[in-house]
Amino acid sequence: MDLSIIIPLFDESESLPELVAWIDRVMKKLPCSYEIIMIDDGSRDSSWSVIETVAQNTPHIHAIRFRRNYGKSAALYCGFNRATGDVVITMDADLQDSPDEIPELYRMIRDEAYDLVSGWKKIRFDSKLTKNFPSKVYNATARCMTGIRLHDMNCGIKAYRKEVVKNIEVYGEMHRYIPVLAYKAGFTRIGEKVVEHRARKFGVSKFGWTRFINGFLDLLSILFVSRFGKKPMHLFGLLGTLMFIIGFLSSAGLGIQKLYALHLGLKTDLVINSPYFYLSLVSMILGTQLFLAGFLGELISRNSAERNTYQIKEEL
Repeated sequence: MDLSIIIPLFDESESLPELVAWIDRVMKKLPCSYEIIMIDDGSRDSSWSVIETVAQNTPHIHAIRFRRNYGKSAALYCGFNRATGDVVITMDADLQDSPDEIPELYRMIRDEAYDLVSGWKKIRFDSKLTKNFPSKVYNATARCMTGIRLHDMNCGIKAYRKEVVKNIEVYGEMHRYIPVLAYKAGFTRIGEKVVEHRARKFGVSKFGWTRFINGFLDLLSILFVSRFGKKPMHLFGLLGTLMFIIGFLSSAGLGIQKLYALHLGLKTDLVINSPYFYLSLVSMILGTQLFLAGFLGELISRNSAERNTYQIKEEL
């Protein structure tokens, strides 16, 4: 199979017939074999019935229906597992992603040896206040923290080499950071293509303003896991040691100051009457707890079934 097109969907019954017909028109001009994998993420409308209807006239469709809504990451993960094409393209089902972008995305992966090509909706038709501006801030933050120079990391339309989707695990809400997951897995040839953004024709957006807060928290999570997931002591042990040393030196300083005053015959308050003594004590206790957290994390990591995960690029 040359190409797999993965379409996660939730309550998009009105747009599906037009989307499938559009993809079919585009693929007739592209000399390659393809499949369309549609994942119904627990739709409450008639999306599944529409899929069954269009599948009767389109033999390339492979459809999966979840029992309930699990989220876009779960849908993509399932689609990645089912994909058999050498090139995999993901796109949303709301007609805001144009299937006319498929041939060029396919060519960039096949001919230009990219591992991943992400779409960039340079001109958008969303609300400037509620979507455009927050999206720019979100992407600028992601670029700064990850070092991956993409303008639209969460763009729904992307193209991947097959090896990429088979070697990354998309979970929770990590679909926003698939380029980061791919980069951390060793797939560093990541490109970008300006794509057409179309105004929504049917229905309403399924994502609220909370996606920006959740997105930032997910970014912190993926950066932490990718860097310290297999070596938690490097973070917790370092922080714990630093805090313990700071607390110990502070309390030692108070003790030396007290002894020096006694040596000079000066009358001073008890060390325990100083607020700095309690701050030093708290610092040492927190340092010890952080160190123990890192130690326990190491024990868990060493007993993990995935403690020695690695990926082979090629073998001679």
